[in-house]
Amino acid sequence: MKILVFSDIHGDTAALERLMAIEADLYFAAGDLTSWSRGLDRCARVLQRRAGKVYVLPGNHESASATARACEAHGLNHFHGESLEAGGYHIAGLGYSNPTPFNTPGEYTEEEIAARLERFALLKPLILICHCPPLGTPLDRVRDGVHAGSRAIREFIERHQPAAFFSGHIHEAAGVTATLGQTRCFSPGPQGFLIDFDTLKL
Repeated sequence: MKILVFSDIHGDTAALERLMAIEADLYFAAGDLTSWSRGLDRCARVLQRRAGKVYVLPGNHESASATARACEAHGLNHFHGESLEAGGYHIAGLGYSNPTPFNTPGEYTEEEIAARLERFALLKPLILICHCPPLGTPLDRVRDGVHAGSRAIREFIERHQPAAFFSGHIHEAAGVTATLGQTRCFSPGPQGFLIDFDTLKL
């Protein structure tokens, strides 16, 4: 079982084409396929190559309703607030970010994030995919001393210790990995991260 997780494409369909050329069992787009929702259908048409194997989260640049419409139109799976079982794991997803200075379409308060994550609390072993990273970690570091992640996501990870966590949102953290307690955390960015359940023990 292989899954490919990627994020923050921001309309780069050439990057999406490269990702869709990678062989995996499941594909997870962890938000911000676009900037301000422009070109969402164009990105979805590229993802359609893998059709039912693709699971899409809205980032802060997309609304859940726009993402859901694009998924329905192109045979993709809208994964915002959803979960599935694969390869002996529960995989769960939550899009959107905590509040930003830019008033983008996909933002939750910390309280909303905490409430929506709670539905995943009993899923074990869990692989959690969010658009937003946990606060105060290498995954949310914008520059020295500046972190922009979610307190609620960090608290969920610390309390429930998923086997693995993936996020995007912070472009400067693309490719960064970290650990939070026993949880291995990844920021795959537009290059993507391929995880093989048969060879990588989480």
